Amino acid sequence: MDTPKRAGDMPVAVELVQGETYAWCACGLSNNQPFCDGSHIDTDIYPNVFEAERTGTHYMCMCKGTKNKPFCDGSHAG
Repeated sequence: MDTPKRAGDMPVAVELVQGETYAWCACGLSNNQPFCDGSHIDTDIYPNVFEAERTGTHYMCMCKGTKNKPFCDGSHAG
């Protein structure tokens, strides 16, 4: 698998904490969307590991098509 599975049609709002590290699911297979649970193990797709720049609500991409990983850029609408 080298193309991610679409995990949803709309972004999901999550609370992130500044300075905390998160792993966003890039393959679309995780049962813990939008975060990685290791389901990518048999794919060529790896999670996007990032540190939150600010505390608060963030809109995470679920269509896996964003150019602003891991955040929604509206790609689901196009």
